[in-house]
Amino acid sequence: MSVSQRPGGRSARVRAAVLTATRGLLADGYAELTVERIAQAAGVNKTSIYRRWTDLEGVLGDLLSEYASAVAPIPDTGNLDTDLEELAQLVRRGMTGEPGELITALAAAAPRNPRAAQIVRGFFAERFGLAKAVVDHAVARGELPQDTDAPAAIEVLGAPFFLRMLVIDEPIDEEFARRTAAAAAAALRAGVFSPALPASSASAPSNIEGNACP
Repeated sequence: MSVSQRPGGRSARVRAAVLTATRGLLADGYAELTVERIAQAAGVNKTSIYRRWTDLEGVLGDLLSEYASAVAPIPDTGNLDTDLEELAQLVRRGMTGEPGELITALAAAAPRNPRAAQIVRGFFAERFGLAKAVVDHAVARGELPQDTDAPAAIEVLGAPFFLRMLVIDEPIDEEFARRTAAAAAAALRAGVFSPALPASSASAPSNIEGNACP
């Protein structure tokens, strides 16, 4: 078999079967997910899974990469408010259904499993790195100051979604996404993510007060 044929060979079929089986089994929750169950559902030998992915977290990380590759392009509508709202809706869709279940499973395992923690950190570092382009574009258009901290702004946009998904288990609906985007836009326009005033400026009020009192 030639090298060009290998991606469509047995290895590709095993990978597709394993990832499909994992998607189905995740519906029962991470606690019930094992390499043995995946192997049985996929119709492959568990040694094939260990050889290719090393462990369960390796399978989940590969599945997460599948979802990541299908993410829609970062919004670039020419307007900060619209871009942030579209971005928030992308985040919402990524945290519901199968992607949300997978992220929740890996996040739940992260405190006890360094490999799961590494997978989660790597995934979100990449996603947040791409998403900051929304703020960078607004800076380039002159909507925001040049010194705006884009990564910090994107963290604040994303944090409420993780709170709802991982902590308080509240719905992540379209209205919630719109409110979150509007709050992030208001904070950006108010200069919350620009550097603080120099210490000399911050001390100015006390000098005025001192001059007013002989």
